[in-house]
Amino acid sequence: MLKPSITAAATLALTGLWVFQAMSAETPYVDDRSDPAAVVRSLYNAVNRKEYARAWDYFGETKPAKDFEAFAKGYEATERVDVETGAVSSEGAAGSIFYNIPVAIRAVGADGSEKIFAGCFTARQVNPSVQEPPFKPIHLDKGSLKPAEGELADALPKQCGDIPPTTTDSVFDLAKKLFAASHQDQCDTTKEGDDAALSYRISYHNKTDAADAPPSEARLFRFFCSMGAYNESHVYYMWNAIDGLNELHFATPELDIRYENDNSEGKVESLNVIGYRSDSQLVNSSYDEKTMSIVSNSKWRGVGDASSDGLWIFRDGAFSLVKYDVDASYDGEVNPETVLDYNSGP
Repeated sequence: MLKPSITAAATLALTGLWVFQAMSAETPYVDDRSDPAAVVRSLYNAVNRKEYARAWDYFGETKPAKDFEAFAKGYEATERVDVETGAVSSEGAAGSIFYNIPVAIRAVGADGSEKIFAGCFTARQVNPSVQEPPFKPIHLDKGSLKPAEGELADALPKQCGDIPPTTTDSVFDLAKKLFAASHQDQCDTTKEGDDAALSYRISYHNKTDAADAPPSEARLFRFFCSMGAYNESHVYYMWNAIDGLNELHFATPELDIRYENDNSEGKVESLNVIGYRSDSQLVNSSYDEKTMSIVSNSKWRGVGDASSDGLWIFRDGAFSLVKYDVDASYDGEVNPETVLDYNSGP
């Protein structure tokens, strides 16, 4: 039996695939645009993988070089770049949030030489709720790094910008400003009262922390957004020393509910989770300091017999959805069904 032959083109294609896979295994692909520090780390991940077009794309209208060719050429003698980011500060202005990110890098040349650079990057997030396609995620406006001495941790600037989130009052005030700037069109940002803006301190350990490691600290802020006939919504912000101050978005199940005779007043025939979405607002929500969890209860009508309830637990520096109950029947009784449960033991 004749063995199939491999053409030169196919051989070249397979070789290219092998090279890409080998490179990918050595430097995992990271493209995280969820917060400004992650964008900086993704930039240098692209540089390390020689994906200069991706690195170029993390910048907005103001590019770091006169053209792409000059940008890529600037890294041709660089073997890899190690990066460290510090506490991010931010401020709102004209429908955008601007972030200041302390950055220190170690550039390792192809000849083994090492150079340390440090300085500040500026990133921008245009208010997502007012954008039209194509959507623009957080992008880098500019970066200014200068030669520095010592190790990365020593060279890393303590702060960038005029609003360092270092004290309880300054972080809370900054969160208020960001909320007002980002949600003035969707929320009543002028509401006053004891429940208009709440602040919580969270002390925690990550799973990877050493047994004798000091606890990390996060600050959680809840802001009143709007009120209807029987529901009110809230927006949350959180700060920690690594990621700075950011608005929280909560994973929420997307439901497919089928009623008898296609009538929502009838019997529920099926209730399924068909995906997940990210919500920037929670309904009738509160934070429990003892359990370090956020709960929500969305009433689908005033009597509360149809509703949805979520539970998000804080762990490893973030809130994770662990339980979701739905009462989809408008039958006058409170009889929710659990559609997701990662919180109960076996």
